[in-house]
Amino acid sequence: MKRLLIAILALFAAALPARAQEFPSKDIRFLCGFAPGGTCDLLSRILAEHLSPVLGQRVVVENRTGASGNIAADAVAKSPPDGHTVLLATMALYTVMPQMPGMRLPFDVDQDLTPISNVANIYNVLVVSPQGPIQNVRQLIDLAHANPGKLTYASAGNGGSQHLAAEYFKRLAGVDLLHVSYRGGAPAIVDIAAGRTDMMFGNLPEFLGQIRDGGLRAVAFGAPRPSPLMPDVPLISATVPGFTVRNWFGVAGPGGMPKPVLDRWVTALQRVNVDPVFQRRLAENGMESLIGDPDSFRSTIQEDRRRWGEVMRAANIRAD
Repeated sequence: MKRLLIAILALFAAALPARAQEFPSKDIRFLCGFAPGGTCDLLSRILAEHLSPVLGQRVVVENRTGASGNIAADAVAKSPPDGHTVLLATMALYTVMPQMPGMRLPFDVDQDLTPISNVANIYNVLVVSPQGPIQNVRQLIDLAHANPGKLTYASAGNGGSQHLAAEYFKRLAGVDLLHVSYRGGAPAIVDIAAGRTDMMFGNLPEFLGQIRDGGLRAVAFGAPRPSPLMPDVPLISATVPGFTVRNWFGVAGPGGMPKPVLDRWVTALQRVNVDPVFQRRLAENGMESLIGDPDSFRSTIQEDRRRWGEVMRAANIRAD
């Protein structure tokens, strides 16, 4: 009897990695929490296209919109941890929403999701109306000092990356700017181009068309480095030391993913990362690769969670 029990246990132990090694055995659902046409959707489709031949299965992008991306995140959190359902996770999901006053998540982001790898940083850039008086960051600061609380900045909603970046700028530059919250980035861009709102700290991919057509003026990058698309645009940190903003997207799976499945995902992403076509497509769309491993992803999450927690508390930011 004892020998039989040992044999059964041995077979069970051997079967666990074998099942994990079956990944991927079917189509992979790649969930994006936002509508088609935005940065999340664009990056999801670039990744899916490059991951499919590496993983040997179709990677299908599924847009599950609503609740600032939380509907998609909740669907992944409740999926089997077999690697066949993953999420393009936003910086806000991991660093802002878990600590924002008034925000209630239907899952525990640290327990119910598995960080796989960071993927891409979206270049943050300050834009203004080309008809307005703001030509550079120093001029913006001088105008704000001369007109406290009069200059306006747009965001796509409380606690989003645009809102946090502007509040971070206010804090470091010592200026008073007025927040104007919009229901999405498109109407905010329309009002900035028309001169009804003064500025926005936002994602380069969402501004590219307007910048190229002359509808917006790119003043300076809030990112750690300029985009290769606009190498002559200066950094905000050259005028406001310490101001750097990373608005990243990463890949996450359900909580409790087995290590062999997690390792398979990390290997696949790293193989995609060395593809020059993938790198070129990111650069052309105002992004830079951050693909690494779960440990470095967790470190980034913790670092940015501390930073944005301080900004939210100082600015008394609450959920809408």
